[in-house]
Amino acid sequence: MPIIKILPHNDFCPEGAEIQAPAGTSICEALLDNDIAIEHACEMSCACTTCHVIVRQGGDSLNEPEEGEEDMLDRAWGLEPQSRLSCQAILAQQDVTIEIPKYSINHARENH
Repeated sequence: MPIIKILPHNDFCPEGAEIQAPAGTSICEALLDNDIAIEHACEMSCACTTCHVIVRQGGDSLNEPEEGEEDMLDRAWGLEPQSRLSCQAILAQQDVTIEIPKYSINHARENH
């Protein structure tokens, strides 16, 4: 089973974490199943960018992004070449390291 290493994030995973998930699982599902409450405003339907992650290692083992995901990513805050929507990034057999960006476009979660 592949391991997902999550780099520290102040809100979702302050100390970082390593979790296991079966191949064929989306990164978003794996995080949620392991009590890492990543935002997913569209309920994982590829209609927002709140579950945006940056795949720091192991990205080549994930499924290729489809056009709809690439179009949505254009709206993500802090977009990088390794950015993926975690609801669309499906694990294979290789371990991955991800970073959850500091901000998302989900205004409902912003602290004012």
